[in-house]
Amino acid sequence: VCNLESCENHISWYNVDVATMLEGCKIRGHSTNPEDGTAVIFLNESVVVCNPKEGSMQHYPRGMIHCFVDDKRNSDEQEEGEPIFSTELFSISPRGEELCYILSCEEEHEVPTIQTEVANWLSWLN
Repeated sequence: VCNLESCENHISWYNVDVATMLEGCKIRGHSTNPEDGTAVIFLNESVVVCNPKEGSMQHYPRGMIHCFVDDKRNSDEQEEGEPIFSTELFSISPRGEELCYILSCEEEHEVPTIQTEVANWLSWLN
């Protein structure tokens, strides 16, 4: 989170508020979205989604989490401005409370970074 180009308030929120609320929890990993500053924190049996702009933390049990990957690098249907590779970590939850965490890229050289994130997610899910 410290490496994100976020405002000082967001970094402070993560380092003070989120860290305090997760004290005592075993953190297995995390994923940050550099576009909006959101983060998914992987705990033993659940994930916590943090949104610094909204000041919200949402908790989801592992059994409700799914992962989809869309690789359009070799697709004839690829439209300009559309991501060539994207992944979505999501949950089936009540409306307005669902997890929808997406990482995507439009450049070929960015794909390995997202693939590494997917590998971490799937390792945790399994």
